[in-house]
Amino acid sequence: VNPQAKTLLDIGCGAGNYTIKMLNKIPDMECVLLDLSLPMLNKACERVSTLTTKRVKIIQSDIRSAPLQDEYFDIILAGAVLHHLRDDDDWKQVFSKIYGLLKTGGCLMISDLITQDNTVLAAYMTDLYEKYLTETGGALYSKKVLDYVEKEDSPRSINYQMDVMKQSGFRTIDILHKNTCFAALAAIK
Repeated sequence: VNPQAKTLLDIGCGAGNYTIKMLNKIPDMECVLLDLSLPMLNKACERVSTLTTKRVKIIQSDIRSAPLQDEYFDIILAGAVLHHLRDDDDWKQVFSKIYGLLKTGGCLMISDLITQDNTVLAAYMTDLYEKYLTETGGALYSKKVLDYVEKEDSPRSINYQMDVMKQSGFRTIDILHKNTCFAALAAIK
């Protein structure tokens, strides 16, 4: 989408996996890694620094309060992080902030847990996810994951996210992939 990109922000970067994948496609970008966990930031910085000659900056913060420069980033990654947003105001604030941080033509790429708008379809997709978790780690593992999601996470549907992105000003939004309770989206400013 943006092969000449020079600057990247990874929101909730964890160990830097998504940044590393992007640097394999577009090398030598300046990378800003954002996460709440300092040990994860340090690990991500260590890993990412080996793949770029440009600056790698870590910021231990929440995206809502992180001190970031407007219209600075060519690419913003949000991998498995936005589902932690709590209410509609959080979703609107974060998408608006992300929009402001991107340069014109910049791209937001999301890969995350989602819900479905239709309750019957939502139950079906949750059932499929539960079966997958049970096959992967057993019934206790499945229960633990689903209980955690119920208590700690607030995912939204693709339609909801696309509507909020449009309200924030994104000119192009597309679904890259969807599988049961997970989806990948891209939005261009």
